Amino acid sequence: MSRNNEKNIKKHNDKLHKAQDKAKKAAMDRKEKLKQITKKFNEGKSSEDN
Repeated sequence: MSRNNEKNIKKHNDKLHKAQDKAKKAAMDRKEKLKQITKKFNEGKSSEDN
C-alpha cells in the first residue's frame, strides 16, 4: 500500500489549487482596492489644484 495513490494526490492537488486561487484572488482584490484609492486620491488632489 502506497500513500501516494491517485485519490490522495488528487485531494492534495485540489487543496493546493484552492489555496493558490484564494491567494491570487486576494492579491487581485488588493490591487483593485489600491487602484480605487489612488483614483480617489488623484481626483481629490486635482480638485484642490484648481
